Amino acid sequence: MDKITATRTARMADEIEKIFSLSPEVKEAIAKTNRAAFVATGFKHSAYKLDALPIGEAQFISSPLTVAKMTEYLFPRGADRVLEIGCGSGYQAAVLAQLFRGVFSIERIEPLMIQAKKRFKNLGIQNIHTRTDDGQNGWISYAPYDRILFSATAKEIPAKLFEQLADGGILVAPMEKDGKQVITRFIKNGEHIEEEELEDCDFVPVLDGVQK
Repeated sequence: MDKITATRTARMADEIEKIFSLSPEVKEAIAKTNRAAFVATGFKHSAYKLDALPIGEAQFISSPLTVAKMTEYLFPRGADRVLEIGCGSGYQAAVLAQLFRGVFSIERIEPLMIQAKKRFKNLGIQNIHTRTDDGQNGWISYAPYDRILFSATAKEIPAKLFEQLADGGILVAPMEKDGKQVITRFIKNGEHIEEEELEDCDFVPVLDGVQK
């Protein structure tokens, strides 16, 4: 990352921290990830603003503030592997790659997955594993995961995803509840799933199947 970009991403991390308290490791992960590399060409001028931006296929790159919050809500410290449902532009996965040894990211829209993989390759990120699939199936061959993150709103969490979550693991997802969306944290304790509502949000919905 060149000096100008590094200054811009560091400034963006500072802006986020004015709004939402960040742990040092999450703040550093945001500051070290060049958001401009994940933004569509026509929106490069807005790459360091705290706005969601369109990335094509009726999808959006989340606001850096949202990405920081979702990352923080996962409690990444001490966790090794994370499964992400909804890779999109790849920006959230790239932030997670600074904090986890292994990031497993699933995207149902094939053109988005192809673009995200190119970005990871260009940036030299080697610890993100990708798959084009319906993320609601999870990725059984690499389970269990210490953390699971939904980057799209779910009506419910499929039981098979809780099965792929390690005991003591955390799943964070925007959930559709009573006509609004709420970021919700689930903690798995044996057979019991503890649920905690965190804050209202606005994400694109989880959809079934794969889109070529």
